Amino acid sequence: MVRHYLEVLDLSRSEFIEAVRTAVRFKSEGYPPNGLRGTTLALIFEKPSTRTRVSFTSAIHRLGGSYDYISSAELQLARGEPVSDVGKVLSRYVDGLVCRVYSHATLRELATHSSVPVINALSDQHHPCQALADLMTVFELKRTFNGVKVAFVGDGNNVATSLMQACALTGVDFAIASPRGFSVSEEQTKRALEAARASGAEVTLTEDPKEAVKGADFVYTDVFVSMGFEAEREQRLKAFVPRYRVTRELMSLAKPQAKFMHCMPVKRGEEVDAEIADGPSSVMYDQAENRMHTEAALLYLIFGRWGWL
Repeated sequence: MVRHYLEVLDLSRSEFIEAVRTAVRFKSEGYPPNGLRGTTLALIFEKPSTRTRVSFTSAIHRLGGSYDYISSAELQLARGEPVSDVGKVLSRYVDGLVCRVYSHATLRELATHSSVPVINALSDQHHPCQALADLMTVFELKRTFNGVKVAFVGDGNNVATSLMQACALTGVDFAIASPRGFSVSEEQTKRALEAARASGAEVTLTEDPKEAVKGADFVYTDVFVSMGFEAEREQRLKAFVPRYRVTRELMSLAKPQAKFMHCMPVKRGEEVDAEIADGPSSVMYDQAENRMHTEAALLYLIFGRWGWL
């Protein structure tokens, strides 16, 4: 039966860790040039992208695969074609679908009707490829997942949800501070807590950024106004600024050598001060690079070792 990667918990703990370790190896030793030889992927992008598009296309190229990029303007979905038809037809042409969509429901329907693996390159509910890169960055710096704490400050959005799942799955302690009304959904929190019980991780939810960041090895944030929420900008900034901005004062509550993380793009002066984003503790450019390595590892394993077809 075909499997899909729509969210972090679609992988087992061992699969997730194998993907991270494979990515670390690719980064240090180079990519197998024929790793995706004969494999063609369709990149379906409803939403604009910088890092996601280029990291995937570069990963596919370096592994010797091929791809067809299909933007929202080119999709027949924009003209009313049923999602089910798109999934059924495209999966007869290609070996896998990499999809960056507005609605997670669209992704689920594509996966339901696709006979090849569907990979979530971003939806409104999950960003599992970002979480792979985040945990690779953690592993590179700590060489372990045990005894590590990641704190997220800000909106309980798709990035926070996937990061929470990834930490819970791998045994990394996770704390998130969000204003009331902007926390991770109860359903996703419950699922992360179940994963944490199996791995031994501790998951903490609070409204207090200082409580979340205390003793953290990594302090993570994201934009307060994500793509698609521009109409809520004034309301969101009122809820988040300045209490949830990552500042030198907030970073001082983490461990002395704590690193700052951000999935980018970054709004300096809103969710983080420029001196932190651009300072020596920031690893956000490493995270961005690691998107390519983890996506390469994921594709290599899905179409090779794991054989998800």
